[in-house]
Amino acid sequence: MDPHSSITLYEQLAASVRAGILDGSIAHGERLPSARELAGSLDLNVHTVLRAYQALREEGLLDLRRGRGAVITAPSRDLAEVTAALDALIGAASAARISPDTLISLVRARLSSTQTTQEGPR
Repeated sequence: MDPHSSITLYEQLAASVRAGILDGSIAHGERLPSARELAGSLDLNVHTVLRAYQALREEGLLDLRRGRGAVITAPSRDLAEVTAALDALIGAASAARISPDTLISLVRARLSSTQTTQEGPR
């Protein structure tokens, strides 16, 4: 967690869980720590963790149930091709001296324009 990043802490936490799901380090059916427990171990506010968990729930990656906790509902995927493309992108950005925050902004903008194109005019 980088408190100095332009990316909010809850988004950083959610991204970390997404990455774990995608690379297989967090498995389908695995229970995540309680929000209070995770907040304590990461020195975050419990509401920050709950917001990240809620975002993951809305994406269909996590099931939240009182008394049962947070359980991963998405299967891991083979991301070798995507990982290789990301490594190439990061290498090119580094060579061009583009900061991580700028690179993330560029990727977000491209994703937004791609989604708009795929959805068509409104």
